[in-house]
Amino acid sequence: MGQSCAAGSRIFVQEGIYDEFLAKFTAIAKNLAATTGDPFAIGMQHGPQISQVQFDRVMSYIESGKQEGATVHIGGARHGQEGYFIQPTIFTNVKPEMKIVKEEIFGPVGVVFKFKTEEEVIEAANNTTYGLACNVFSQNISRALRVAHSLEAGSAWVNYAKTVDKAVPFGGYKQSGIGRELGEYALDT
Repeated sequence: MGQSCAAGSRIFVQEGIYDEFLAKFTAIAKNLAATTGDPFAIGMQHGPQISQVQFDRVMSYIESGKQEGATVHIGGARHGQEGYFIQPTIFTNVKPEMKIVKEEIFGPVGVVFKFKTEEEVIEAANNTTYGLACNVFSQNISRALRVAHSLEAGSAWVNYAKTVDKAVPFGGYKQSGIGRELGEYALDT
């Protein structure tokens, strides 16, 4: 539990596995909804937003997604009546120009895109002003490495997600940070 600056909120899924992926991702979101609550309670996996300001910010993104025509696949509302809890939310039928796609939400919201070709997904993934990190999953390791090298992100994980090694520099591209932290590089800057 906790918050992550490198949380993957834009999820690109190849059309051949899209339905299966969405079903499994939905099951995970439902499990998180069932284990939402006090982060210090045993068994809880999903806690609240840090403040009323952040709660309102995330809820405004959810409302924006609805108004711009994205489909709320699951979630999309407050969780419970107290605290700053938000239901794990998945949007589908999203478009690149939507606010929920272009901006960083920093809340329990994911947008799921369906894509057909490698070129299409690289263009769509790079169509952002941010570029902190990315994850690429594929059974074809050559393709996964090729795509990872084509993405404008400071860190790229292939067939694995978000493990930071303190010996490896970490930082982003574009508006996702200046410079690097961790590793020998950080000591030199």
